[in-house]
Amino acid sequence: MGFKTDIEIAQEAKMKVVNEIADTLGIPDEYVENYGKYKAKIDYRYYNDSLKDRPDAKVVLVTAINPTPAGEGKTTTTIGVADALNKIGKKTMVALREPSLGPVFGVKGGAAGGGYAQVVPMEDINLHFTGDIHAISAANNLIAAMLDNHIHQGNALDIDTNRVTWRRCVDMNDRQLRNIVDGLGPKADGVTRQDGFDITVASEIMAVFCLASDVIDLKKRVARIIVAYSRDGKPVTAGDIHAEGAVAALLKDALKPNLVQTLEGTPAFVHGGPFANIAHGCNSVIATKMGMKLADYMITEAGFGADLGAEKFLDIKCRMSGVRPSAVIIVATIKALKYNGGVPKAELQEENLEALEQGIPNLLKHVENITQVYKLPAVVAINRFPTDTEAEIALVRSKCEELGVNVALSEVWAKGGEGGIELANEVVRLCQEESHMEFAYDTESSIKEKIEAIATKIYGADGVDYLPKAEKEIRNLENIGLGNLPICMAKNQYSLTDDAKKLGRPVGFRITIRDITASTGAGFLVALTGDIMKMPGLPKVPAAEKIDVDADGVISGLF
Repeated sequence: MGFKTDIEIAQEAKMKVVNEIADTLGIPDEYVENYGKYKAKIDYRYYNDSLKDRPDAKVVLVTAINPTPAGEGKTTTTIGVADALNKIGKKTMVALREPSLGPVFGVKGGAAGGGYAQVVPMEDINLHFTGDIHAISAANNLIAAMLDNHIHQGNALDIDTNRVTWRRCVDMNDRQLRNIVDGLGPKADGVTRQDGFDITVASEIMAVFCLASDVIDLKKRVARIIVAYSRDGKPVTAGDIHAEGAVAALLKDALKPNLVQTLEGTPAFVHGGPFANIAHGCNSVIATKMGMKLADYMITEAGFGADLGAEKFLDIKCRMSGVRPSAVIIVATIKALKYNGGVPKAELQEENLEALEQGIPNLLKHVENITQVYKLPAVVAINRFPTDTEAEIALVRSKCEELGVNVALSEVWAKGGEGGIELANEVVRLCQEESHMEFAYDTESSIKEKIEAIATKIYGADGVDYLPKAEKEIRNLENIGLGNLPICMAKNQYSLTDDAKKLGRPVGFRITIRDITASTGAGFLVALTGDIMKMPGLPKVPAAEKIDVDADGVISGLF
């Protein structure tokens, strides 16, 4: 008999009613807004009313090596270690990002964990959930509609239609919408101009949503968003077209964190979901900080590897929110490391110590980023597969120990929290160590100095090259007083370089910046490297082709 699929395991789960989960955290009913039996929103006002003076939990960040087709299991590990910590008597919560419909129907699938380390209800979380991402799409597109209407109705702000920077969005991989022409037809149908769509999770509204501390802060951030430039080069903001109030009205309920549970009943906030390759890639500050007051350990993840999500979590989210992790888990698999060492996917189950040794430097670079750049305690979690040999595990242990970092085996996919107890014990030990986190750069440095610090310290590049468009935009941003903002690097996730095909730990490379844009509401600048884009496309055989629903409404094919 074969293994059960993730969705089969999730559908067989006996979930607690979500009010029971809220009760375990001591949340009064007046702050719990039910979305059916197993999902609820928690009013963010609960934080100021009752929580702000409580001590903070130990925050544990989960990151990984660069992702590969072999899979790493970062979200699975995040959930599993939270279950394991509860098993050893530590009151623990987990905070995750909401899945985007783009990957669900594209290549990656869902983002609710896997095996016996999942958050549930898995189908709801991976699909519409509580409607947050749809609300963000509507808010983003309201700004676009108001902006184009302003131009159509006389253009009092003298907006240059060739310098409209605000794009529409939809939460779906759709390459056809990357570059479009809209406003076609007679004069009453609007002004004809070039336009385009981003995927919702890469929109600035998503970033603002995840970084805002409350609805008033959200409104202030929205008002600061640059949506266009006037013909004399002055920035035009969402506040200039009076959009912030309506946007906040659309998002006021979405801003409340979503409470669900793991298969083992561990409370989980799943809230906000920007992509870490093209945005900052962390769940909401509101959910993280609320969870830090409700438990003794708060386990959270950042997207992709320590070169992307962890860098942004530490240099952007931590800088803005005051959150400081006590320990970091770096997830890897033996298969993924052998893939980084040049082994084809079809041959990854065979022992290959030579290839493993070639691939381990990718892991070690991520370890160095955390321990040597950010000065944080770390543990490597090997997400174990039955095909991993003792010799392979021993090799990874020895290489990590040379950097002063322990390796813990994780078997949470197969065993749930029981399979993460070794990792949980190491996390507890690390959280008792004293640490003083440092940032990779000083925000008062120039834009180029900040970009170069990330490229050289975090990626291991020799330097950075700037295309003419990027050079021009850097001058513009510094001229209008935005040079002191943090940097959000938009880079492919598969490599430490801006070339997805360069695996392992490349040396002797440079990073190319083709453009840089201002996300003034979020509070950072986005530097676009290589050929990274903010609207993905579907693959030749999208996951959507295998998803179905039967006459009883039971979904299949979701993973």
